Amino acid sequence: MEIVDIKDWGLGLSEHVLIAGPCSAESPQQIESIAKGLRGSNIEIFRAGVWKPRTRPGSFEGVGSEALGWLDKAREILNVPVTVEVANTAHVEAALKAGVDVLWIGARTTVNPFSVQEICDALKGTDIPVMVKNPINPDLQLWLGAIERLNKVGINKIAGIHRGFSDPYEKRYRNKPEWSMPIHLKRMLPGISVICDPSHIAGTREIIASVSQRAINFGLDGLMIETHHDPDNAWSDAKQQVTPDTLKIIYENLNFRETLDKHPEAISELDEFRQKIDLVDTQIIELLSDRFQMIKQIGEYKREHNLAVYQPNRWHDVMESRINSGVKKNMTEKFMKSFLFAVHEESVKMQEAQLKEKV
Repeated sequence: MEIVDIKDWGLGLSEHVLIAGPCSAESPQQIESIAKGLRGSNIEIFRAGVWKPRTRPGSFEGVGSEALGWLDKAREILNVPVTVEVANTAHVEAALKAGVDVLWIGARTTVNPFSVQEICDALKGTDIPVMVKNPINPDLQLWLGAIERLNKVGINKIAGIHRGFSDPYEKRYRNKPEWSMPIHLKRMLPGISVICDPSHIAGTREIIASVSQRAINFGLDGLMIETHHDPDNAWSDAKQQVTPDTLKIIYENLNFRETLDKHPEAISELDEFRQKIDLVDTQIIELLSDRFQMIKQIGEYKREHNLAVYQPNRWHDVMESRINSGVKKNMTEKFMKSFLFAVHEESVKMQEAQLKEKV
């Protein structure tokens, strides 16, 4: 798959692109006020929602096509390209006619291959850059599939947007980050840029700065932060928007860590650490292999004595003791639980396979 890096889109974008603007375009005056406030903020693309997909009818669903013309003022003030979300053929046609520079596909659209294909068909024959938000649920294949559909109709200026994933049990974030997902996407599509949307991950402006820094730490390629001149009175997503002045503070305090290609002298030193890690990993694999051999012996014993595979009392004791031991060794409880669940699940599968052999 051919994907053009965001720096090569011909829009003058940098290594870490900053995208900012309101959740929704509300009026020409609002767009102009925000754009003026964003002067000197390192912004490289101005965003605004024109059509807003809402969960229930009755909420503000965007001004619509009329607002596309308002974005010309932002482009004029900031001298940057503008981007809007599109969800169907009519949106694409209106955005292209209005001269919008970059499009993005939202999370509620990415989840539906029919809708994505409709957008792709409308884009065939163009070379406009398109950013694709991850689907609402953590489904990497849907995210990847949307990008592949775009590529098949000739769009190769593509980037991903990581905006987090819905989780009814998540309390800290509006949308759980699941940082492994954008990393897997970048691994599967070498060369693709992935922008983080900390506004939708955070849900509240108080933690946008920390989410932004984590995104940079994980090697993502920029930020899309919702910005409003009067966020408390915004017509949509008021809690997760920041003022232009706050955006400047957030950006100025970010620690952009350099990549190894800029410090070749560090490669040999890091290789020594990595060789040690390789050795430890080999030992861990050997130990896990030994553990699973013992599990097979236990499974054989249970099969011969007609015992149930799952023994809740034993599992409770293992979890409690191993988690406590791990925490004492500076590992988090969350990591220990994830690790032990993975080991336990594999152990149960092995023992179930042995029972089926008897049948």
